[in-house]
Amino acid sequence: MQGTIKKLTDKNFGFITQEGADKDLFFHANELEGVDFTQLQEGDAVTFEVSETPKGPAAVQVKKA
Repeated sequence: MQGTIKKLTDKNFGFITQEGADKDLFFHANELEGVDFTQLQEGDAVTFEVSETPKGPAAVQVKKA
């Protein structure tokens, strides 16, 4: 799937806006592949998979597009 980084926090997580979806997806720095959390900026295009977690869907295998 593709999306855009909407918000980054200082606690190593952020949120991704998905095209055509109402809710933003949570992601954690542990799920990044090939990029460090400090290299990301809000507005960056990313690709990812969606995983169901106890708190709802989250983005995993997040890569810069």
